[in-house]
Order: sequence, then C-alpha cells, then structure tokens
Amino acid sequence: MFDLKDPYVLQMAFLRIFAGSIEVMAAFLMIYLNRIETSLQINSILALIGPLIMLGVTTVGLVGLAGQVSLTKLVVILFGACCIIFATLKL
Repeated sequence: MFDLKDPYVLQMAFLRIFAGSIEVMAAFLMIYLNRIETSLQINSILALIGPLIMLGVTTVGLVGLAGQVSLTKLVVILFGACCIIFATLKL
C-alpha cells in the first residue's frame, strides 16, 4: 500500500494514529457519560496528552534528521517545541 523507506516516518505516523485514537475514544466516552463536568475533565486530560504526543513526534523527527541538519538548527527546533508545550501548559 505505502512504500515507506524511512522508519522514522512510520514511527511518527503511528504516534499520530495513537493520539488520534485517544481523541476518538475520549469523544465517545464524553457522549456515553453525557455529563458536562466529566467531559471537561476528559478534555483537560486531552489538553495534557496532546502536547506530549507532539513532543514525542518532534523528537522522533529530530532523531531522524540528526545526521542531515546542523546541531544549532536541531537545538532551535527543540527549543521551539518546548516553548509550545510550555505555553499550552501554563494556560
């Protein structure tokens, strides 16, 4: 079906599929429980999981690029990802 030659791309895709599955299961759980308070709690848990998945996918991508990109650029990219997570967790 797909001709994936880079194992890092496959790892990144599986992490995103995993994250999407968590989101869909949480949505069904919200519908099943049918309570605003519980739905807000589930949503807040998802708000913590999302940035962690993004950091994981970014880390896998940076490891895959380690030989192709300069160390300075890798540090800048990692710093930017950390800033995004810091900003979302402080809201």
